[in-house]
Amino acid sequence: MMRNLLILSLIVLLCGCGEPRLPSPFQASDVSAQYAGADFHLTDHTGKPRTLADFRGKVVLLFFGYTHCPDICPATLADLAQVVRSLGKDAERVQVLFVTLDPERDTRELLAQYVPAFHPAFLGLYGDAQATREAASAFGMIYKKQDGNNGYTLDHSTGTYLIGASGKPMLLAPYGQRAELLVQDVKLLLRMAHP
Repeated sequence: MMRNLLILSLIVLLCGCGEPRLPSPFQASDVSAQYAGADFHLTDHTGKPRTLADFRGKVVLLFFGYTHCPDICPATLADLAQVVRSLGKDAERVQVLFVTLDPERDTRELLAQYVPAFHPAFLGLYGDAQATREAASAFGMIYKKQDGNNGYTLDHSTGTYLIGASGKPMLLAPYGQRAELLVQDVKLLLRMAHP
C-alpha cells in the first residue's frame, strides 16, 4: 500500500515537471495557429495586384472595414496612424493595409482618397465580391450587409492583425487597443525580425 502511494506521488510530481509556459510577451493575442497560411489576392489603390508575400520583410498591420463606416473603421485607421507616427524611423519597416469589405461602393479611386488621408504610406486593398469573401474568410472576418433608410451599412467583426516580417507570428489586437500597446507589439515584432 505504501509502495503504491509512493509510486502515485512520483507520477504526479513527474507530470508537473513539464516545460513551464511563459506568459506571452505580446499585448495582442497570438493567433498564428488559427490563421496559418492566411493570405489574400487583392489589388491596392494604385492598381497593383497584392498578396501578403509582397510585404515580407515588413511588419504588417492589417485591418478589414469599409469607407462608409461611421465609427470603428475611421477610429482604427486614426489609431494606426498614431502608431506609425510613434515608431519614428522604424515606421519604414511597417505597412498598414486596409481591406475593404464593401467592393460595391469602395472603388479604387475612393480608397486612393480615403486611406492615405490617415497616413500617406497606408494602402487600401480591394477585390471583387468573391476575392473579398475569400480574404475575409482566410482571416476569420465576418461581415453582413444591413439595409437602412439611407442605403446600407455593414456589420463586421473588428480587430487589427499584426503580422511579423517573416509572415509569422500573427497577432490579433482587439478594437480600441491603446496605441502605445500596439507600438510595443510592433517594436517586439521588429526586434524578432532583426535581433
